[in-house]
Amino acid sequence: MRNNPREVAYGVLFLRTMMANVYMVRTPTSWVLIDAGLRGYAAAIRSAAQAFVGSSAHPAAIVLTHGHFDHVGSLEALLEEWPVPVFAHRLETPYLTGQSRYPPADPLAGGGVLSLLSRLYPRGPIDISARLERLPEGGAVPGLEAWRWVHTPGHAPGHISLFRDRDRVFIAGDAVTTVQQESAIAVSTQRRAVHGPPAFFTSDWQSAGESVGRLAALQPDVLAAGHGEPLRGAEMRAALRNLVARFEEQEIPRIGRYARRPAVTNERGIVSLPPDPLPKLAAGIAVAAGLACTMAVRRRRTT
Repeated sequence: MRNNPREVAYGVLFLRTMMANVYMVRTPTSWVLIDAGLRGYAAAIRSAAQAFVGSSAHPAAIVLTHGHFDHVGSLEALLEEWPVPVFAHRLETPYLTGQSRYPPADPLAGGGVLSLLSRLYPRGPIDISARLERLPEGGAVPGLEAWRWVHTPGHAPGHISLFRDRDRVFIAGDAVTTVQQESAIAVSTQRRAVHGPPAFFTSDWQSAGESVGRLAALQPDVLAAGHGEPLRGAEMRAALRNLVARFEEQEIPRIGRYARRPAVTNERGIVSLPPDPLPKLAAGIAVAAGLACTMAVRRRRTT
């Protein structure tokens, strides 16, 4: 595994917090933190930032790609030390102000151990109302004049990614991943592969596919995702194009709660959810197992 933390583009520091990445972007006068990783990493984030910017100065702002637990886990601890605003898309507001939980995880999506365990993961909300501010319309990123934000929903309603046009650096959040995030083996080894968003927490697959297309159309030179190693160059762009072409076949689950219908949300949170297929599936498996057991008993009796 490569060095952690490390600079992956000019003025952009990558730091992995176990299985989720945060980024720090340095400017001529300050710096900005992108996402806050898993819980328990506040000290590691502060230490990496101090080494990167050469002082213990707090950032000008924190920008969230979205509010899932693995991207805001250390946020409240950091805000205890840093008197800074937190910027997010308006559609993330209910999950960051205590109003609504995210749609339930889908353990049937994506396969792999991390999907099967996904019902155990926190889905919020947290409440940072006192610090939360909406990202300005039009794409400007407070504190980062050279960057713009791009709405990339699907994995979360207000999910955004960040793009720097001059050198085509893309901080993707979970719009795409560069590791198969559903697989514990792939995550532990950080095996590189370009995929869509983590399937178990993606509740709108049509929007997710459109977001991947939007990202690929920008032709990034550096792809810095929320999960997996940063990638760059022509091979990465070819992998993105392939992902767009095969998104429905490769990424959208065949079964699962959101496979055919998305969760419906608005600025207050969840509006409606498709039915959960897991209880019926479990009941069907139980009935099939019971029938198999009964038939096995009958066969033994007739032999």
